[in-house]
Amino acid sequence: MATYLDEIMSWHRERARQDTRSIAGLLREAELASARPGFRRALSRPECGIIAEIKRRSPSKGALTDAEVVPVKLAREYEEGGAAAISVLTDGRFFGGSLPDLAAVANAVDLPLLRKDFVVSPRDLIDAKVAGASAALVIAGALDDEELATLLSAAADVGVETLVEVHHAGELERFDLSLAAAIGVNQRDLETFAVDRDRAVAVRGAIPAGIPAVAESGIESASDVTALARVGFSAVLVGELVMRSPARRETVMELVEAGRSVRQDLRDNQPG
Repeated sequence: MATYLDEIMSWHRERARQDTRSIAGLLREAELASARPGFRRALSRPECGIIAEIKRRSPSKGALTDAEVVPVKLAREYEEGGAAAISVLTDGRFFGGSLPDLAAVANAVDLPLLRKDFVVSPRDLIDAKVAGASAALVIAGALDDEELATLLSAAADVGVETLVEVHHAGELERFDLSLAAAIGVNQRDLETFAVDRDRAVAVRGAIPAGIPAVAESGIESASDVTALARVGFSAVLVGELVMRSPARRETVMELVEAGRSVRQDLRDNQPG
């Protein structure tokens, strides 16, 4: 039986097969792109940061808000709320996003930007760079070993950082960890889209020290951020919670404060 992921990846791979744009030409365009703030650097601060996401809809839940989604307005609210970075979902067919959304946000805010999509080709990474992304999501569970290695190598060549997403500790053995700016642990099953809220904690201990760890999906409150910060996550990626909020700036501020206060408590309570 086909899953959400099967359908999504099939569409993206077919789209990549039909993309005949010159890699050399795209790389020349990428060389002219303005430099963006570093993604890993933003996640290497003492507090647990918030990556706030711009996301119109999902295959499992449909539209996340009845209001018109204006990416630039959202991005400015996230920036004012203290977000460490912004994730922009650029998949059009299944999530309603676009590369123009990413480019518009890049022109409006100074935060690091993550291209959130189902990357399958080096061209996807070059497009991310040209549109203004600091980093791109690379989903280990959606790729075979050869694809994964190719994309991580291509990202390094293009100058785009990567947030490599895993779902279990074994996936960390499939790639060169030094090529990842950060490791994301998605608590949402890629096949069923069900959320396992214990997954992030279970995988966190397998991520080597020195690599920023990002918890993804299933974050419903500031208390969830608190719990994830306490087990050592450098950042939490939050989409649905902020998209559904009637006061997004204030919601981001609350989440940011939760991540900041936990790390301060941990420092204050260290043995003298």
